[in-house]
Formats: sequence, structure tokens, C-alpha cells
Amino acid sequence: MAHDEPTHPPETDAERARRPPAHDDERGEGALQYTNGGGGEGLGLDEGGLAALRRAVAAWRAGPVAEASARFPPRSERFTTWSGVEVPDLATPADAPRDHAAALGLPGEFPFTRGVQPTMYRGKLWTMRMFAGFGTPEQTNARFKYLLAEGQTGLSTAFDFPTLMGYDSDSPRSLGEVGMCGVAVDTLRDMEVLFDGIPLDQVTTSMTINGPAVVLLAFYIALADKRGIPRKRIGGTVQNDCLKEFIAQHAWLVPPRPAMRVVTDMIEFCAREVPRWNSVSISGYHIREAGSTAAQELAFTLADGLAYVESCVERGLDVDSFAPRLSFFFDVHNDFFEEIAKLRAARRMWARLLKERYGAKKAESMKLRTHAQTAGVSLTAQQPYNNVVRVSLQALAAVLGGTQSLHTNSLDETYALPTEESVTIALRTQQIIAHESGVANTIDPLGGSYYVEWLTDRLEQEALEYIQRIDDMGGMVAAIENGYPQREIAASAYRFQRELESNERIMVGVNRYAAAGEKTIPLLRIDEEVQRVQCENLARVKAGRDQDRVRGALADVREAARSPRTNVMPPIIAAASAYATEQEICDVLRDVMGTYSDPAEF
Repeated sequence: MAHDEPTHPPETDAERARRPPAHDDERGEGALQYTNGGGGEGLGLDEGGLAALRRAVAAWRAGPVAEASARFPPRSERFTTWSGVEVPDLATPADAPRDHAAALGLPGEFPFTRGVQPTMYRGKLWTMRMFAGFGTPEQTNARFKYLLAEGQTGLSTAFDFPTLMGYDSDSPRSLGEVGMCGVAVDTLRDMEVLFDGIPLDQVTTSMTINGPAVVLLAFYIALADKRGIPRKRIGGTVQNDCLKEFIAQHAWLVPPRPAMRVVTDMIEFCAREVPRWNSVSISGYHIREAGSTAAQELAFTLADGLAYVESCVERGLDVDSFAPRLSFFFDVHNDFFEEIAKLRAARRMWARLLKERYGAKKAESMKLRTHAQTAGVSLTAQQPYNNVVRVSLQALAAVLGGTQSLHTNSLDETYALPTEESVTIALRTQQIIAHESGVANTIDPLGGSYYVEWLTDRLEQEALEYIQRIDDMGGMVAAIENGYPQREIAASAYRFQRELESNERIMVGVNRYAAAGEKTIPLLRIDEEVQRVQCENLARVKAGRDQDRVRGALADVREAARSPRTNVMPPIIAAASAYATEQEICDVLRDVMGTYSDPAEF
């Protein structure tokens, strides 16, 4: 008896959709075939095809668009990005012609427009690194452990204002500020408590500090030494971007040129002794928060980076010995596509600049690896729960832009440091994007979008014009001393504020859709008792240390600071290990290298 052929139920639409596309040799003779017209990248768009497309678009605008606009006039006379870039109504291949290999390439390959890793988030998700720090080291240690338990994958340390400025908690200048906007760290003892129970060789740590960064990095290295962890095994980042402090944030320690010497010492030391450490996080974030446009943030950040490279090369360092550990930090603001385009342009520009200007040979030297943070300046005190939506969109833009790590702001940060509940929502935002949205399943999903590619080119062009002007001034240090980036940012901030006050720019809940009565939200409040506790702890450290050892270590720091050819890192690590305080070390540097006041600009 013959067996019947096995039968199968008819294929459903869902099953058909899941089936991978057929290869060319599997298609039937009647299958639709597309051909390249000869010189373009798709569907007959060679020069003739592009010309035909331009004629078609012109006819479309003169016909259907004009007719529709007569019935429904445009919502605005001008459509612009958040930075003021005029936005076209429609982008086509005629607006974004390109040499694919030169402009885009493939992920993990020069010029890295589509990402710095070949597999991007298919291999490893971005690091979820929530900025945290408040009160005493004990309190922040507890927050660190909470965040790690909730799925955070890296630490990011916020320091209080006295620490950021190089002053101890018992300084008269610190009164009322200890532990208020970050954690107070005065000595190695505080670092020991801050990272108690946290394996430094397994968790990477970012430290957001600039002027006194050399001291805080020394504390961290001294802690690893004390625990017996080889320096080559600790990983992390210290912001250490002195130039952006003079441009935007104003938390400096010494004048620009001595500050550049200290940063160069740190880059040189870390390349040799702490190879997994990012010795500078070249930061556009604070430039954008001060009021710059996206193109200005892009230009001034990369120009800062070029200044650090130039300083190291002038010292005699090979670019490929240190450039792989230069990292970046960008703001992710409200305009969704502009922020994505900015990150893509940044990677392409940095790769070309390092290769063409400095002769970098290693791919790792040309890769712009970046941390991103949602825009603090976009958060509103009015209707604070709206901030959850803003942060979600900004975080999605950061991921679609290809960031390597991300901090998401909490809804209450216009009022205070975040509560445990609000910071959990901010972390969950990243986790939902990672595991529920599907955007991490493919690489650079917006690559090839005519609008995104046009906007990427547009921001790159504007940023390169700024960099050329800075080069003509003699580089970024000279430009800062001349007040150039400061004036440009101030003018942009003024223009934006005028747009907001005239209702040309809308912020929901601020100048439109305002609520009659605002509801209060829970806030984290720092007890002023923190200062008393911290000062008592500091007094105990000072009383129990070897005073002769401290004096000798500080004398060595002074001698190194006086000698331009001596790297200041080793004596500062020795001083940290002797429990010299942050201010004691910083006072030596201020005394030898001088202090700085911002020049008035009108």
C-alpha cells in the first residue's frame, strides 16, 4: 500500500512574514528584480535618475503640496531643529548623495559612522551607568550597591561642590555645601568607604571631576594598590576635561596652560600604568547645557579633543599609544533626529581627523567611544512627570545614535538629587529600551534614512567650519583665552531663550499646556548634619596619619609641579597613600601653578 505524501496546513501570513527573504537564485523567473541604474546606490538613481527625481519633487511641491497647503496652511513659517537648523519638508537621495564606503562604511570599520563595534548591541548592550552621589561616602556606597542590585552595569560618581573645586569639607569655603550636590571625598579614607564591598577589578567606575581630577584618580589608584589589585586590572573613566571647564562649567583648579600640562601628565601615566582607564572624557555635555547648539557642541568638543592630542604629540607620545583611551561624553537633547545625527557625525569626524591630521594607524585610536546623558537643562520644574517622557525619547535617541554608555536623568532633578524611586524609573527606562523596544536587535537602524544622512552631513559641515576658525586662532587653548567659544555659546543661549519667551519654541507645561495647580513630589533632602559627620571623620584621619610622611609627600608634589618634565601623577599617588587631603594637594598645585579668574565678556 502506497504511503500518502505528508500534508501540511497552509502557511499563515505571520509564518510567511517570518520566513527569511529568498536568495536571488531561489526567486522565480517572474519575481520583481531591481537594478542599479549605473552609478547610484539604488533603484536607478544615477545622474539621470537623480535629475528625474529632482524634477518629480519640484512637480510634487508645485502640485499636491501647494494644493494641500492651501487647505491646511503650515503650522509654522519655519521648521527648525532645536538648534535652529532649517529642516526640509522631505529628504530624498538627491539631498544626501554619498560614497557609501567613504561616508558610512560598515559597523566597526572606518569611518565608524554606523558604530564603533561590528556587532554593537547584538553582542553587548550599552553600559547603564547612573550618575550617583550624595551626602557621606557611606550613603553613596549604599546607593551604589542598590543600583548594582537593580541591574546597573557600571558606576558613575557625583562629587559635592567643595570636592569639585578642590576644597576639604572643613574649609570655610565649604560651609553649607558638604554632601549637598554629590558625595564628599576628602581623603583616601573616604574612597575606601565609598567603594567598600565593590570589586574594583570587576566594575568600571566613572568619576565626574575635572580641576582636581588628578587627585581623585590618585585616590582611586591608591585604593587599588592598598587592596592588592594590579593597576592594569582596574577600569573606568575620569572626566578630567579642563578645557570645557574654561568654556562652560567653570570648575577649574589652575589656569588653562598649566591645566593642560596636568591633563597630559595623566594621559601619559595612564597609557603606561593603567591601560584600561580612560584618562579623559572629552565632554560636550556641559557645553550643550550652557546653551550651545548641537553643531557647536560637536565642534567645541572635538576641538578640545584635538588640543589634548596635540599636547601629547608635542610631548613626544605616539598617537596610537594613548588615543585608544580618549573617551567622549555628549549631551542628548530634545530634538530626536538632530541628536542621532550629531553622534554619527562625531564618530566620522573624529576618525578622519585622527587619521588624516595625526597619522593614527590603529583602528582603536580612530574610534570615538562615548558616554551619553539625557539633557538636564531640558527637565522642567513644572509638571515634573513630563520629564519621564522627555528622558525616554532622549535615551532612545542616544541608543539609536550608538552610545557606549548612558545615564538617564530622573524626573525630580530640577528640585534635588534623585530619590531612590525616581532613579529606579530612570534606570528602568533604559532597561525597557534594551529589552522591549527591539531597537537593540539591529545595527544603526536609521542609517540610510535620507533625512538622518542629510542632517548628519549638515552638522558635520557646520562643525568643521567652527574647527577651522579655531585652528586659525592657534588652537582651542588660544581660542578659550580669546573668549571665542564662550561668546558663541552665550549668543546661542540668548537666541534660544528669546525663542522660548516669544513662544516660537514650545516647552510643554512651561509656555503651553500649563497646569493651574502644581502637585508636589517627594524629594531627597540632605541633612546638614552630613557636614558635621564628615568634618569629624576628616579630623580623625588627620590626627591618625604619619605627619612626617604627609609633609614629605607634599614636598615631592611641589617639586614635581615646579618641574615641567616631571610627571605629577606618581608623587600625588604617594601623597594620597599617605592620607594627604584633597585640598592639601590642590593647594600645592594652586601655589605653584597659579589660580584663574574668568575674563568678563560683554
